[in-house]
Amino acid sequence: MNEPLLIGIVVVCLLFSAYFSAAETAFSTFNKIKMKNLADKGNKSAKLVLNIEEKYDTMLSTILIGNNIVNILSASLSTILFIGWIDDKSGPTVSTAVMTIIVLIFGEITPKTLAKQIPDKFAMFAAPFLKLLMIVFFIFTFIFKKWQDLISKLVKSKDEDVVTEEEILTLVEEAAEDGSINETESELIKSAIEFGDLEVIDIFTPRVDIVALPKDSTYEDIDKAFSGNAFSRLPIYDDDIDHIVGIIYYKDFYQAEEENFKLENIIKQPMFVMKHKLVNELLKEFQTQKQHFAVVADEFGSVAGIVTMEDILEEIVGEIWDEYDEIFEEIKQVSETVYIISGKANVDKVLEVFDIEKDIEPVTVNGWIAEELKTLPTRGTKLRFEHLNIEVIKMKGRRIDSIKVTVLPKEIIE
Repeated sequence: MNEPLLIGIVVVCLLFSAYFSAAETAFSTFNKIKMKNLADKGNKSAKLVLNIEEKYDTMLSTILIGNNIVNILSASLSTILFIGWIDDKSGPTVSTAVMTIIVLIFGEITPKTLAKQIPDKFAMFAAPFLKLLMIVFFIFTFIFKKWQDLISKLVKSKDEDVVTEEEILTLVEEAAEDGSINETESELIKSAIEFGDLEVIDIFTPRVDIVALPKDSTYEDIDKAFSGNAFSRLPIYDDDIDHIVGIIYYKDFYQAEEENFKLENIIKQPMFVMKHKLVNELLKEFQTQKQHFAVVADEFGSVAGIVTMEDILEEIVGEIWDEYDEIFEEIKQVSETVYIISGKANVDKVLEVFDIEKDIEPVTVNGWIAEELKTLPTRGTKLRFEHLNIEVIKMKGRRIDSIKVTVLPKEIIE
């Protein structure tokens, strides 16, 4: 018995066992986005990794076959060695115990841990030899693939293998963390993905904030309204705001002659939508009807608010300010734990800032606070919500203009 040769073969088997274990981990955890970027730039190793990953079942079968071969061979040879070193009775038992520990540490735990730290690099390192083994073991992997197909048919899952919205958002976050895309691009993609879940009520201007004029308004009244608010469109109503009869455009108004001015000559038919209409559907309607403005109605037919094309675009690209807008922040952080928040701010966006996942029915902070209190708030009203201390600091009539939110320390919460 040539002991040095047997020991050498056992060591080689352990190295191969480590290779197979590390390759399995690397191909399961490498960054597909980064690998695709490298492949697009002409990296041949990255292209080979992606090619192997497309045949994941075959690759996995190859790794399992190779790993079992070297582990069985090392176990058999170590048994022969320990029988020679000890005796026929105790040798196999000692060999099993020693090889189990060695394989577990050096053939499984250590290589898998290392591969998990650098999955991209190790996958590209392991790819050429793994591709060769996939060819060598082709007949075995082919048989296993057929067996796998048979099992799959017998226990076929009814759930289709589809990518969920949450998985796409996770990929976007990973791409942003890896530097494949910047923060602005990440926010744009997230907004576009979440856009389909929005309803008109999530983005509209509520009824109380509408600037509208009665249909008997004079030229001077309209001029004052346009000049004082810098709007491009104004709703016109009959009797009250619930009876909007039309829209007038800034351009049409100032092209009309003041001396012979008649409102009916420039008024346009309004577009009406329900408040629970999906925003992406409204966008399509705006495009097909060449509209930028719609009156939002509630379930009783009353006017709930208005919505514009700008409101829709801001949900994707963020706030759009022009030279006439007075810039203000709906959510302003004034210190590490203190925020000043507008009563008009969207509740979901506010809760997202504080990592709170709650299904809140009201859309605005004003409505949310009123619902929590079960009464109309007043200046100085305080309440506790989750890990937040909330205080109403400014009112506008019976509406909340702004609140102060203080984030409580963890030790107080606990």
